[in-house]
Amino acid sequence: MHGDDAMTGLCAALSKAIAAGGRAVLVVVAHGAGSVPREAGAWMIVTAEGQHGTIGGGHLEHESTKLAREAIAGATPASTWLVRFPLAARLGQCCGGVSTVAFTVVDRSAAWLELATACERTSAAFTLVHRLGATTGEPQRMIVTADDSRGSLGGEALDSTAVAAARARLATGGASGLVEVDGASLLVHVVRPRAFDVMLFGNGHVGRALAQVLGAVPCRVRWIDERASDFPASVPANVEVLATDAPVDEIADAPRGAYVVVMTHSHALDFDIVEAALARGDWAYLGLIGSKAKREQFARRLAARGTEETVLARVTCPIGATAGLASKEPGAIAVGVAAELLAVYERLQASAAPTTVRPFSRQRERS
Repeated sequence: MHGDDAMTGLCAALSKAIAAGGRAVLVVVAHGAGSVPREAGAWMIVTAEGQHGTIGGGHLEHESTKLAREAIAGATPASTWLVRFPLAARLGQCCGGVSTVAFTVVDRSAAWLELATACERTSAAFTLVHRLGATTGEPQRMIVTADDSRGSLGGEALDSTAVAAARARLATGGASGLVEVDGASLLVHVVRPRAFDVMLFGNGHVGRALAQVLGAVPCRVRWIDERASDFPASVPANVEVLATDAPVDEIADAPRGAYVVVMTHSHALDFDIVEAALARGDWAYLGLIGSKAKREQFARRLAARGTEETVLARVTCPIGATAGLASKEPGAIAVGVAAELLAVYERLQASAAPTTVRPFSRQRERS
């Protein structure tokens, strides 16, 4: 799994892998000590022929992929086990820390995937709790959300204690890790879907470049333009193309907290989209392509229509300038804009708990 699957979430990628091959291995960093490539909770999915996600690359990922494929080929039961990797002594990696990696064989019996996928679609955090070392009988694992739980670790008392521990981590922003509960060793894998929603208006040179760059960013993109023929034949998996004669109307359907990027072929259309977005005001970012002169012209017109100066100040124009790049090549602008979106997203995540947003519909075209 690679290419257009680049930004598929854990559950969507795992479901796809199981549908294609019947079984896959979920590889998760369970614990890290010292200097390590990735933090606890980092994951990848390994199948017999491909992989998705990363636990840091290098020899650690190579050896983990090899072990995962050996488990698939050897028909290892659907269990979870740990492997400790001293990065310098065993793998020759210069970071020199110790990564403890959990391997979980997952097959079509994984009923928890339905709930996990639903959480992922709505950006709701959830926890996968795996009991380590259990190799007989039913897989001993659970999915725990803020208000639901499914599966079992093998006993009612243990399940109850594990649910409480998992929800405590969800409520307090806790990270993934290894815990001992009632004599059982558990991996508590906290999954917080990080995708944010981008409304990208315009499929010109910069718009096309930005859609490609955002394919490597944890976001969902609705790409909107009047010119259906100008969209490329293929787009990244996290990009939805929408050809419509009324782009401005899409602002009304934008999820709360969306990131709105305006770069159409028409200054008049740009103005109408920005005005509609300002009327809503519940977006996280509103960026407009253009020069300082364009910003001043738009500001004068909007002010004449009654838009307050404090509202206008929230509009980012020119866009991508905070990256400090002098180049005006479409690719360079796209990289700058993507960096700007990520900076805003991370700042908002650090200052407040994420909110659940309504996912985009999958309708492809409107007249």
